[in-house]
Amino acid sequence: MPEVPVALEFNGLAYAVMMATPSDLADFALGFALTEGLAASADEVTDLNVVEVEKGWICRAQLTGLGIEKLTERVRTRVAESSCGLCGIENLDAVSKPLPQVAAHAALDPQAIFAALAKLRDHQPLTRETGAAHAAAFCTMDGTILHAREDVGRHNAMDKLIGALASAGQDPAQGFILSSARCSYEIVEKAVRAGATTLVTISLPTSMAVERATAAGLSLWCLARDDSVIQVA
Repeated sequence: MPEVPVALEFNGLAYAVMMATPSDLADFALGFALTEGLAASADEVTDLNVVEVEKGWICRAQLTGLGIEKLTERVRTRVAESSCGLCGIENLDAVSKPLPQVAAHAALDPQAIFAALAKLRDHQPLTRETGAAHAAAFCTMDGTILHAREDVGRHNAMDKLIGALASAGQDPAQGFILSSARCSYEIVEKAVRAGATTLVTISLPTSMAVERATAAGLSLWCLARDDSVIQVA
């Protein structure tokens, strides 16, 4: 299963190094910038390029907008944050901050979830090859899968999908996100920050995931199977 260091640099400044599968890295960098709050939209991330180097990959981009302030503060303090955990007082404060409220949306028909699950494997070539990748997919309200991305890391798969949607100009509120990953609070937060209104996961959620989804108004469906699913928020 391929896993390599991927450095993310914005405005010439090193922001983070993530362990990721080296595919769809432009989507990854864009999605990461959006879910980290470094950019409010795709047009605030320009000159994005991906370069393979001796020890891994580097994704470089230019930021405009309010994200520049967060970028410079990160570089100044060198606070140790990651997309898969909490570290330090700054993060403990940040995790309790309210998420944006999701847009009003229609209830999802469970039949759409079953339809998407039936086709998900067709969009998982890396999983078929290795059996060790996570997937995140964007589906229409009838369960048709429009975009899917895979990665060894569940958070990375979500960021790749979010970046792909932003690049395509696809509104996440016009369908639902299906994730093969464990439903932790980070997956919920990435979905909300991307503008999604409904998230479906194959596993049960953590208590914080349910709390954060409920507070933001995100519809959260979990333990999705071929013929059963539970709505928890």
